[in-house]
Amino acid sequence: MAGVLVLAGCAKDSGGSGSTNNASGNSGSCVTATAPSAAAAATTSSSAGAKVDASALRIGLAYDIGGRGDASFNDAAAAGVDKAKSDLGVKDVQESTASPTEDEAAKEQRLTQLATNGYNPIVAVGFAYAEAVGAVAPKFPNIKFAIIDDDSVVQPNVTPLVFAEEQGSYLVGIAAVYKSKNCHIGFVGGVNTPLIQKFEAGYIAGAKAASSKVQIEDQYLTPAGDNTGFQDPTKGNAKAAAEIAAGADVVYHAAGASGKGVFQAAKAGNALAIGVDSDQYNQQTVAEYKDVIMTSMLKRVDVAVYDYIQAVASNNLSALPKRFDLKVDGVGYATSGGKIDDIKPVLEGYKQQIISGQVTVPTTPTK
Repeated sequence: MAGVLVLAGCAKDSGGSGSTNNASGNSGSCVTATAPSAAAAATTSSSAGAKVDASALRIGLAYDIGGRGDASFNDAAAAGVDKAKSDLGVKDVQESTASPTEDEAAKEQRLTQLATNGYNPIVAVGFAYAEAVGAVAPKFPNIKFAIIDDDSVVQPNVTPLVFAEEQGSYLVGIAAVYKSKNCHIGFVGGVNTPLIQKFEAGYIAGAKAASSKVQIEDQYLTPAGDNTGFQDPTKGNAKAAAEIAAGADVVYHAAGASGKGVFQAAKAGNALAIGVDSDQYNQQTVAEYKDVIMTSMLKRVDVAVYDYIQAVASNNLSALPKRFDLKVDGVGYATSGGKIDDIKPVLEGYKQQIISGQVTVPTTPTK
């Protein structure tokens, strides 16, 4: 899914109507929209309630491919469990990781083993577990299951933990425009699925909202069904390097552990990169590339997992939000490293437009 998306206003003069820049992050060569004001607005806490004693819970954690240490999605889930250990007294956690080429039977076996061994609740990290959770959960009606990134499993003992990835991606798309010197940015997705298309859709929409002339490269590492795209840094490097060679000087990845390759390409190509899920500027496994990580789109899987464990411990699952979005701090953007400090008022202005409902971010890419 390679190509260059040249927006309709590309041929317009950069000094056209509405060409205003309210931050110092960009000289105005790319930004063509007036930034909204960052009016103060209260956000709802995503906390499931007061701290409780969760020491009696035995947590089963079934990771997607990459597992703990992927510096992204799985590590965010791990951080939520680690926080539950320190704050809620959780002592017993069993972790297991999917392999890139395993079949549904292997996923079902993993969940079944956790349930048979008495782990409760069990958190399935990723939409790839949907079929397995749907098959296993009915066999263990007294065990609670949660699945991240999927709401298709309708069972009384299954809780979906889903996010507004498109909203956070919209904000980093705006940041990319403000920081691009070439008015040319890129996106690298891991696997071409509806979920990852939400990241792409928000990123493109945010970039378009800030500029009528930005050029956007967008590529995926693997097609739907081939989940190796989330664990192939070499391929991530090659795709990002191609986008940078085409002129992109800011590249956003939603590619799991493959994102390390995107960071490598950004550093080699004198470009900037945008991380995903976790605050990747602070991830030790990609620390050598932190100087090119300008921000990360935060998908607060850690918050969702922690809140879920807390809700189970307090027997109050109804306290969880239906969707972890900007209103509940379920998604957002990182400021570590200070590279976007100067445009934070701009980003907050756009954020409030989304929270207020003035802007609805698309979930499918508009080419």
